[in-house]
Amino acid sequence: MLLRGWERGGDVLAAIDGVSRRTDVDPDKIALAGWSHGGWGIMEAMSADRSLPALGVADPGAVALNGVLATYLAYPYVGIGALNRMRPWRHCPKTLAVIARKDHLTTVRNAERVHAMVRDCGVEVETWVAEGTHSFDEPMNAPPMRHDPELASEAVRRFAALLNDVAVAPQA
Repeated sequence: MLLRGWERGGDVLAAIDGVSRRTDVDPDKIALAGWSHGGWGIMEAMSADRSLPALGVADPGAVALNGVLATYLAYPYVGIGALNRMRPWRHCPKTLAVIARKDHLTTVRNAERVHAMVRDCGVEVETWVAEGTHSFDEPMNAPPMRHDPELASEAVRRFAALLNDVAVAPQA
């Protein structure tokens, strides 16, 4: 709760930069995954004007995003505190957006509006409305959040399918 999405967006850029330098990673086939605040951070990183210092990073434009082929956004925080949630993305990878129908932090309608905006940049966005609460895939219960093992398994299946899809996708 201390860090906001725009601050975590800098962490996303740092992670992309770091993992892209590894010899055991193909920097042209990166997928980003974020749950709740992590999804918010990814959305900030994809929409930020990186020509100026942004996201707490001195030179955000030095981090190449062209290798980011996919994002997985599990019930990303898109509530009132996410001031830039409707800012168009500047880098538009294929996206799987998970919406929790019983999310106490946002409505399905609001989340669908945000994901439709992402889709407007010309990217494929699959939305899945899971019939659970925020953090339904976390093996704990902290009301109003409730773990749902069946939905968690389905989320893993969908995430794996996204990863497999971009791993075998031909490069443009």
